[in-house]
Amino acid sequence: MATTLSSEYTSNDAANEENYCPSCYITHSNFQFCGYQLKVAQILGSNLGVSAYVWDAGIALCRYFEKRNIIFSGKKVLELGSGTGIVGILATLLGGDVTMTDRPKVLKQIEKNILVNVPAACRHRLQVCTLIWGENHVDFPTDYDFILGSDVVYSSVTYPALAETLRYLARQGTTIYLSSELRKRNGSVSFHEEHLPQYFNCQVVDRLDNKDITIYEMTKIDTSPGDCVPRNDRNQCVAEPDTGIKPAALPSPH
Repeated sequence: MATTLSSEYTSNDAANEENYCPSCYITHSNFQFCGYQLKVAQILGSNLGVSAYVWDAGIALCRYFEKRNIIFSGKKVLELGSGTGIVGILATLLGGDVTMTDRPKVLKQIEKNILVNVPAACRHRLQVCTLIWGENHVDFPTDYDFILGSDVVYSSVTYPALAETLRYLARQGTTIYLSSELRKRNGSVSFHEEHLPQYFNCQVVDRLDNKDITIYEMTKIDTSPGDCVPRNDRNQCVAEPDTGIKPAALPSPH
């Protein structure tokens, strides 16, 4: 089972959650997508690293959903590296049954933003889970209609594990949207243009030239049983040390 978000959660409860640690402070940013007003908290000073921020690639993906009038009603959606949760939250508001994932210590930030932005009546369509690329991805089901990722292609150390995770979780018929700020110094261009096309049909569906952000739509080419990268041929992502947050259980495979 995944983290449960109580429908009785109140605004006072949310305020109490802001006392994360003595060195933490929270900033809020307001966004509007597809007619929804979002107030997104970023918990800074809590050792969340890049996960603490709303990145331009995430905003670009939300804008793409708006521009293309994409609706997720009745669709099963998985978000990788949810961070603040802005993309997964919007996908939920657009009707999706969404599983939002990240490292254990990031889940609290995701949950806070869900409670602020997602009406209680919609929260039954949300799960928040720990997913370490290349590690526990095999415990997830493989029947997602959509897999989403924004600015998850930023460190070459994680590319083999990310590719393995995508190849396992995507089935034929799954649509993957990756929104990436392409940075030549980290090999993100070659990862998108040379590595991923070996396993996925990849096409550029949007581009923000002023920010070097590209949105890719991908579908799987090869789903044969032996298509996963051997475990000893990749750099594994290492789980973060325990931060006191109980890792959420995983959704039951279907």
